[in-house]
Amino acid sequence: MQSFFRRSAPLTGLLIFCAATAVIAAPRQPLQVRAEYNSKLEDSPKAIVDEVWQTVDREFVDPTFNKQNWLEARSQLLNRDYKNKEEAYAAIRTSLKILGDPYTRFLDPREFQALRDQTSGELVGVGIQLGLSPVNKQPMVLRTLEDSPASRSGIQAKDELVAVDGKPTAKLELADVSRMIRGDRDTQVTLSVLRDGQKLNFTITRAPIELKVVTSSLKEENGRKVGYIRLQEFSEKAPGEMRKAISDLSDKGAQGLVLDLRGNPGGLLDAAANIADLLLARGTIVSTVDRAGTQDKLLSDQHPITALPLVVLVDQNSASASEILAGALKDNRRATLVGTKTFGKGVIQQVNSLSDGSGVNVTIAHYLTPAGNDIHKKGIVPDVLSMFPEEARKNPVDPASSGDVQYQKAITVLARVIDGKPAVETASK
Repeated sequence: MQSFFRRSAPLTGLLIFCAATAVIAAPRQPLQVRAEYNSKLEDSPKAIVDEVWQTVDREFVDPTFNKQNWLEARSQLLNRDYKNKEEAYAAIRTSLKILGDPYTRFLDPREFQALRDQTSGELVGVGIQLGLSPVNKQPMVLRTLEDSPASRSGIQAKDELVAVDGKPTAKLELADVSRMIRGDRDTQVTLSVLRDGQKLNFTITRAPIELKVVTSSLKEENGRKVGYIRLQEFSEKAPGEMRKAISDLSDKGAQGLVLDLRGNPGGLLDAAANIADLLLARGTIVSTVDRAGTQDKLLSDQHPITALPLVVLVDQNSASASEILAGALKDNRRATLVGTKTFGKGVIQQVNSLSDGSGVNVTIAHYLTPAGNDIHKKGIVPDVLSMFPEEARKNPVDPASSGDVQYQKAITVLARVIDGKPAVETASK
């Protein structure tokens, strides 16, 4: 079954950040039986346990629950005694692991509030974005936010994060590392990093951070005016900031645009869709497929604010919402992608608030690019591959600088499009 929608289907709460034998699930109990059982759990730590179970049971994209007996998991959870909510939270996190989906995860009240702050564009923290080192897959600082506690303390991109408050981060999920770093305003956290083989310790005071997710500038490149836009995350504020950046650069006479999505881990689906609308004159933005196999197509509203030639920079850390936007622009032939293959996260989460202020993100759908490609665990291959040389990977360069080989390649491609030539030069016959 397939349906089409523009903005009639609500997108609010859909999160796509970047974020692990078989028993066939028994038939699920009728809802009225579950409701009767749940009524006996009021004012008990078990209440939140069952609330999470019910939410996952109702929404999780895989109706076989990773071929696990999800009903038996509920029985085991509710037959345990919990001294407090912390014990219940730990049990919830353990139970979710059997689903085999790292993106379906539980957040305690503080973590859930941090997520809401982040997607709204406001946050209390230290101001770093984490990823995995391409060398050893250990937690690594992808970037520090401008004028954040982390940047002021001296934390740098490419620093390998080896410990938080003395606790090693090796073999931990990025979500767990982020949880260790988060905290209340005016409290301190000590981050231990490796930089050029040297271990450095930074004690940082957490503070409110304004998450400006778009930076832009007009550049003179080989006699052409190029608008450079770096989009760092798909928050609620991102579409408005993108609209302003595109309008300002157009007013200044930009002949073409370079949109930098490198290192962008994703964010809100509606933010990605609204940004696509700024650039697409027509076409599908993304298709989603839910647990019942129903496919929905999100279509462009056909009111772009620019038709300027466009090149998009992507890399292995461009994920989720970045891949939705990049896929939409590539498949609709609106932009040329330059860089390296993207992360490959082709699933969407629903953000669910729970009765005690905690939350659970549940994977509710797969998505396909407009051409029908499932990019989960595969990524998007750019039109023009451009790798950093080994030396540049060891010593980070400033984005959009003379040493940024991917940006320089983007400029070369954009110049061809501005001049009315094919974006990719082909061999003559």
